[in-house]
Amino acid sequence: MIRFLLSRILSAIPILILLSIVTFAIIQAPPGDYGDYIRTMAINQGGASFAAANAQAEAYRAANGLNDPLPQQYINWLWGILTRFDFGHSLYFNKPVGAVVAERLPATIMLALTCHILASALGIGMGIVAATRQYSWVDTLFGFISFLGMTIPRFLLAIVIMYVLVFRMGVQDVGNFFSARYGGAPWSWDKFVDLVKHVWPVIAIATFGGLAYNMRVMRANLLDVLNAQYVETARAKGLSRGAVVMKHAVPNALHPLIAYQGVALPYMLTGEIEVAIVFGLATVGPAITGSMAVGDVWVTATFMLVLATTLIIGNIISDVMLALVDPRIRLGGAS
Repeated sequence: MIRFLLSRILSAIPILILLSIVTFAIIQAPPGDYGDYIRTMAINQGGASFAAANAQAEAYRAANGLNDPLPQQYINWLWGILTRFDFGHSLYFNKPVGAVVAERLPATIMLALTCHILASALGIGMGIVAATRQYSWVDTLFGFISFLGMTIPRFLLAIVIMYVLVFRMGVQDVGNFFSARYGGAPWSWDKFVDLVKHVWPVIAIATFGGLAYNMRVMRANLLDVLNAQYVETARAKGLSRGAVVMKHAVPNALHPLIAYQGVALPYMLTGEIEVAIVFGLATVGPAITGSMAVGDVWVTATFMLVLATTLIIGNIISDVMLALVDPRIRLGGAS
């Protein structure tokens, strides 16, 4: 197992480098950079002439290496990460990119993990119930719920819920994690309850989309397994219906869902990002869109690298989980 983990980690390094190159090139592909943003702000808000604003933009580009060729910019950024664990300086936030990541990534991961756990538990449970009651009204209802969860865009649900909360229910502080009185207060039960009141729309919307997929896959897999020969044999031996389903059918039906965990965490991260952008929460989503809008390439590239890392980590975790669940699987061809 240790050798397998080491081999996967070592093989992930060139993949991350390749993904960082592609991401960096795509981010830099559109015309314009942060110097253009400075020039625009100097003209529109500072009242500067075009020549003066352009001089400020050029001076900023020269001071921050934005005039360097694209390969040199990438090499400087990558070298700073490898040698000093320095992801660059955020032009828009005016602080180290590492500080921006440290501020926003923990909350994003906690929201994504919460959504992922709820979506997996609810989706798998609903899939088991739907499969064991095939063609019943429960199966039809759960199928309709999964259809809605997989077809309705999450940002649309976020807009609808925000409209109801703000314009129909008069809820305040929608775009914050806490109410004003709890912003700088120490942690307490009341502060936790206030946090839940502010983030439940994000959790509910992201969970809704995730459980729809889990339910459909679990239902389809379990229906196939219930018709397998070994399940019929278990029934013929006189085992109870619950024992046949939970001890023999469900563990084997979980394999595709366990393999799916490799992409589930990045999926939940992106789902949370969409909703967080609409609600304006201080998570990864608004930071990515804000940095892309002004050409803050270091922030965007770093967060894209983080998402790629979660994808690789998720795949390693799913491989390990498959090996733990199914003893027939041998990692790396081991006997």
